[in-house]
Amino acid sequence: MADFDRNVLEFYQLSTPFPTEWPTEKDNKSDDSDSELEQKKQKINRRKSRYQALERAVSNRQSIVQGSEKSANGVSNLVQKDEPDPLGTSDSVVRTLKQLGVPVQDDIRLRNRFLLSSTSFSPALFLSQMHATADTQSLLSGLDVLSKSIDQKSASLKVLVESNFERFVRAKATIDNVYKEMKYRGAEPPSPGRARGHSRHASKSSFRNSVVGTSALTSPLPNDSRKKNALVKESDYGVMGIKTPLLDVAAKAEDVWGPALGGREKEENLKTVSTSLDRYKEYIEASSNIADSIKRKDYEALVEEYIRARRFADEARKLVEDLGSTPPSETQTYQILLAARMWYDVEEQIQLFKRDVWRKLTSLHTVSRTESLAGQPQDQHMELIGLLLELGVDDNPIWVWLLSRYDYLKGKISSAGERAKVEIEVLRRRLANGEKPAPQMMASYLKHLGRQSVESKATGLDSADVIELWEKMLAFLSSLLSAQGILGEVMEFWQTVESFIDGRAQKSLPTGYNNESRDHHRLSQQGTVDLQKGTIELVDMIRAHVFEFFAGAPPEDISLLFSPLPPSPGTPVSSTSTRDPRFNFDANNLPPPSPKRGEPWEKYAFWPPTSNSVSGVHYLSKMLSLVGSGASEMASVAPVSQGDPKQLEMLKTLVGAARERSVTALCAAWNKDAENIKYVEDWKRAKEMGDVTRMPASFAAFEGALLSGMQKILYIPEAMAKSGSGDIVLPPPTKLLQMVRSQYVTTLYKALSGMVENAERAIKKADDEWTTDVDLTVVEPGTDRASFMSIGSGTVDPGDRNVRMLLTLGNLYALRTKVVPNLNGQFENAFSVKLTDESKTIKDVLGQIDARLFQTYTRPSLDALRKIIRAGLADPKWAHPKPSEVKPYVYEALLTLVLVHTQVSTTAPSMTHQVLSYLLEQISRELLECLKARPKFDLGALMQATLDVEFFAQTLSQYTTERASGIQGEIYSMLDSKTDNQARARLQDELPGMREVLKKLREQSRSEFACFKRPRRAAAGSTQGSVAGIGPGGLERTATG
Repeated sequence: MADFDRNVLEFYQLSTPFPTEWPTEKDNKSDDSDSELEQKKQKINRRKSRYQALERAVSNRQSIVQGSEKSANGVSNLVQKDEPDPLGTSDSVVRTLKQLGVPVQDDIRLRNRFLLSSTSFSPALFLSQMHATADTQSLLSGLDVLSKSIDQKSASLKVLVESNFERFVRAKATIDNVYKEMKYRGAEPPSPGRARGHSRHASKSSFRNSVVGTSALTSPLPNDSRKKNALVKESDYGVMGIKTPLLDVAAKAEDVWGPALGGREKEENLKTVSTSLDRYKEYIEASSNIADSIKRKDYEALVEEYIRARRFADEARKLVEDLGSTPPSETQTYQILLAARMWYDVEEQIQLFKRDVWRKLTSLHTVSRTESLAGQPQDQHMELIGLLLELGVDDNPIWVWLLSRYDYLKGKISSAGERAKVEIEVLRRRLANGEKPAPQMMASYLKHLGRQSVESKATGLDSADVIELWEKMLAFLSSLLSAQGILGEVMEFWQTVESFIDGRAQKSLPTGYNNESRDHHRLSQQGTVDLQKGTIELVDMIRAHVFEFFAGAPPEDISLLFSPLPPSPGTPVSSTSTRDPRFNFDANNLPPPSPKRGEPWEKYAFWPPTSNSVSGVHYLSKMLSLVGSGASEMASVAPVSQGDPKQLEMLKTLVGAARERSVTALCAAWNKDAENIKYVEDWKRAKEMGDVTRMPASFAAFEGALLSGMQKILYIPEAMAKSGSGDIVLPPPTKLLQMVRSQYVTTLYKALSGMVENAERAIKKADDEWTTDVDLTVVEPGTDRASFMSIGSGTVDPGDRNVRMLLTLGNLYALRTKVVPNLNGQFENAFSVKLTDESKTIKDVLGQIDARLFQTYTRPSLDALRKIIRAGLADPKWAHPKPSEVKPYVYEALLTLVLVHTQVSTTAPSMTHQVLSYLLEQISRELLECLKARPKFDLGALMQATLDVEFFAQTLSQYTTERASGIQGEIYSMLDSKTDNQARARLQDELPGMREVLKKLREQSRSEFACFKRPRRAAAGSTQGSVAGIGPGGLERTATG
């Protein structure tokens, strides 16, 4: 790179590769060249000499010095790039100076001052830099080296002269002889007056002196053929013989080279053209500049060039008008011609560019909003409109863009709405003609709800096909009514129209050349009215599509599927190539019509067949939110809010109809799911409550999700958050609230009935709904009950009717005490109503169901106890004269209670006290009834009855209630009334002994009846009760403990 830079500097004769100003020596050279040009012009203007060719040949001769070099620009240069030190201290001057820190490689002019071969060599500078530290002895040594070098070169020159001296003498003699021959034509020259000694200098001027002295010759020349070659005036100095051929050659050369070399007039014309071109250079280049600006998309430069070109063309037109019939000058002619040619090219390019800009302006609408936000400025239409106004157009670009935007939105609403509804109907028909899901499958989705929130992902709320159709419907409404959908584009369109009507948007737009585009800044009155009507039309089209989707029946005509609309020119290819093949025409797989089976969903276009209420409330709440928000947004548009009140009424109707139809469809599905909620029961214990199954939590989640979603559907809170929405989204009518209220109570009744049905229904071994759940465990015949119960806390035996009843009783208790009150509170808070009557009715129904199920569970045990007691008291050997133990029937009855206690405590521990207290009451009553049948009691019978009753009471003292105590008191009163005074008095004497007998019997049976003993750690608060119920025979089961 250093050699290359050095070559560049030598070529351009520069001192630095980055000069900051023009070198002064360059100015001198240009001046010299200018003076040379002037001298050449003077020579041209002079009279041509007949020896002009010879003079030109002589003047063009150049001395050629052996060893000289020429640079690329033709300048001779004998200076070497480097040379040894003339004083003999170094073989490279440049390298030595570089080591000393002198920048001779970068500065050629400075380097030449150190080189002896250069004419600018400076001895003082050379010695001060190269030998700054040299002493006298080294300088003297250098002087000797320099002297020897000079002597050597002088000796070389001397040898050259001496070796060629004879050649120089012979050449001088030959020249003199040739001259004498030509001058005297071979005759002897006249003798001089006196002899002249030899002079070395005579030869130097002999030719010149002889030429001058030819005029002094007086003797006439002989008239022979050699005269014409003599160097005398009469023979034109020896050229007379070749004069004629030279003239012929000159004539021919004039014919051949005259047009090229002697066209002075043409030169003047070219000068004029060149001057004009230089003068109007920027206008001549306008066409290419405009083409380059268009190619580079540099629209600012394009406008500047175009305005400059128009200004030049206008000046030419004005010049033509001012000249009138006066002929233009040459300069004016060039100006007019250049302007015409330039303007033709510029106008042709601008017209093509305008057509391209118009096309871009009207096709901007096909760019999606996401692409616009990501890669292109949102106000690109303003840039294009401003560009058209700058260039000047006949049509109003603002009006054209707004009109094209309106047409685009109108077509988009129509095509998107119709196409989406047809695709929804195709999916709906295929789903309706599919296999109806089993109730157990429907219940599995309701069970899934208990494990996740309804606000989370909806993938498990229903089947994949149903969820797909819901998503399709939600996407359809979102594309129409969301801020990122068509409604957002319509709102943006009106805001743009409003800004142009108010004149705010035009403030940043240019007025064009000479304000010619200012008229386009204003929209006409009729145009403003048309735009307002167009905005209302767009809003009404959106409203009509949504209203038809909710209020209309499923479409019968799906011909659009078979003849799809062609894509618009701006539609990307990818948007049509990835279309779902199910929506393409297939003659072999036509969507069949929806069957008519009397299902509630058959009359709704917005409800997927076989969809459950949970997925329905999840999606309908979102859809109604879109409808309410969209209607409020549409009502806020000025032409709608300030125009015909009919438009606002139709928007109110849209919200009301969508809400009413959604609630009606949802209530029907809610009712169906309430019938299927019984299949949610899997007889798995709940983790948080061991004596209930997962049924109460699933039911609470199901009802809570429905109430929460129904509240969003009825009140549309997201839409109400927008300002001005209260005029469009009205409060729900009383009819809808009453419908939801009735449906809520109905679903509770159906769910409770299903739970009782689950408890009472016998379990089938195979092909039964109880065995469809993979989590369900059915006990095989012969399996040990204790081992089964020890499997785990979450596993129970659903094949045992008593186990199912106990778990159901626990579930009912959880519903009665926690779930239903919470749901009632949620309903009252959500809908701002009081469920006073309904709560009381629900409480009564729960009590009745609980009592009926409780009686059903305890009846087998109670019948067995009654049979044991009656058989024991009817035994003739029952009364002993002096009894010392209780009768066997007492032990048998207590062992029966032990079995009941074991089953209840291991299945539903919270029901243990309730069940055993009730059975103790019934045992006491049965004892009373049986003892009443005896006419009288002697002392033995009185003592036996007292022992039996007291043993029951003391063994089951943990489960004694006020009613049981009262019945026991009735037994003692009855016994006292049927005995005599003697027996009564003797009984008092036997009481201490009877106490000892009871104590002894209790000690003996402690291990058998240890389960009835009160636990020490829970002795104070182990008893639990239930809400009162009605037992058989009018007996009332009250809260115990």
